[in-house]
Amino acid sequence: MDGLKNAGGGNGPVPTSEEIQARIGKRLDDVAKILAGALVAVAGVMTALGLNSEFVFVALNNESWPIYVASLCAIIAIVCSIVALLIHPTQRGNMWETVVLVLGVVFYMVSLSVAVIGAARAAGGNGRPTITDVKLEGPRSDLKLSFDVHADGVETWASLAVYVESVDARSEQLDGSDLYESSLRPNDKGVVEQRISLPISPPARAVGVAITALNAGEKDTEDNCQARTERGPACTTLRLPGS
Repeated sequence: MDGLKNAGGGNGPVPTSEEIQARIGKRLDDVAKILAGALVAVAGVMTALGLNSEFVFVALNNESWPIYVASLCAIIAIVCSIVALLIHPTQRGNMWETVVLVLGVVFYMVSLSVAVIGAARAAGGNGRPTITDVKLEGPRSDLKLSFDVHADGVETWASLAVYVESVDARSEQLDGSDLYESSLRPNDKGVVEQRISLPISPPARAVGVAITALNAGEKDTEDNCQARTERGPACTTLRLPGS
């Protein structure tokens, strides 16, 4: 009867427990091999989002935490995959391998998520303003001041405050000597790009003019152009003709 049952049913030999565990271990090893490419996957996500080497160096210079966290999580995922591959495929070994791989998958997903955040932050800039192409033309009786203000990565609800003030020989602001003040909003891409040109009439006791551009929400740093902050103000001082 046993012979008829085996012949009619077509059932092969029943796998042993060791064979079953070996098969499970092989599948887990396949997952481990996928996790081994975690760092490559993270780099691929960043590249797909436009985060090239230039942006990476900018992000590192600005101490962008997502770049460090994404890299660390990817490395931990790779370590988990290597540990999983080294575990012997026994019943207990497969249990530990599953635990290690679950941790690796968690770190892998975290690294991808943080990489997206890091790519967005680095590619979008940090909102730090700059003042360029400054020109002070004409005699003191008919002065014309021109300069460019630029910032990228400015949040849509935020603004840049720009001031032009008269200063004395110690670069201190004179009372009642405000020459210009404006609030600049970013475009849809978070970029502020403005060419400012205006005639100025500084008071007789003024020795120079100071230009300040800063994020409107950080007015506590307005008087400290050397402040060590991520979005510190940009400051420029020009000496007036004949001073």
